Amino acid sequence: MSRPIVVSGPSGTGKSTILKKLFDEFPNAFGFSVSSTTRKPREGEVNGVHYNFVTVEQFQQMIKDGKFIEWAQFSGNYYGTTVASVKEVSRAGKRCILDIDMQGVKAVKKTDLNARFVFVAPPSVESLRDRLTGRGTETPESLEKRLDAATAELEYAETGAHDKIVVNDVLEDAYQNLKDFVFEE
Repeated sequence: MSRPIVVSGPSGTGKSTILKKLFDEFPNAFGFSVSSTTRKPREGEVNGVHYNFVTVEQFQQMIKDGKFIEWAQFSGNYYGTTVASVKEVSRAGKRCILDIDMQGVKAVKKTDLNARFVFVAPPSVESLRDRLTGRGTETPESLEKRLDAATAELEYAETGAHDKIVVNDVLEDAYQNLKDFVFEE
């Protein structure tokens, strides 16, 4: 079985855009482990596709039952990756891609998944602020929380915790760098 790929990086760095390009180019090669979350769906998000949307009570029971490889609480919501969601991708004959945060990376490193880790970084914190502001989905408070989290994630990435860091300055270059990393195994 091929090693799962863990993709992490601050919110707003373009992880989803880059991963969408990978899935579009290689539709049968990869699968997402669909994360579970207690946050409300954003417009266009589909339960079971973008996330498994659950209640706080359901999530807490899943924690008690040991269903998660990793989970975290961020901005008042829970997010987590279940063992079942990773196994589901492998059963479908695809390579699993996990899109998780810094806490998740640390948790996956403690498992026997033998994953490979790539960090998608913004060109600068200022460019990240512009991207997040441009989304129009952030309050001043949530923007500051995300930027604080981004700073911590960037500092963690600088410790060598990942196998590769991809700076998303020019989308096509970032995508090529990610693709090269994914296929170099």
